[in-house]
Amino acid sequence: MKTNVGGIDKVLRIVVGIALIALAAMGMIGPWGWIGVVPLLTGLFGVCPAYSLLGMDTCPIKRGP
Repeated sequence: MKTNVGGIDKVLRIVVGIALIALAAMGMIGPWGWIGVVPLLTGLFGVCPAYSLLGMDTCPIKRGP
């Protein structure tokens, strides 16, 4: 899959993911906080399946056809 998550978007996803996972691990927000794994992984890998489905792209670098 091609990269479709740009710089600021990537950083925000990683920060929010880590925060949600940390809060869930400490028992402060309940088990739904483990959903933070999704933004964390999409931020780390730079690919968001939802962006692909919606035709969105926040990555400024366009690679190949």
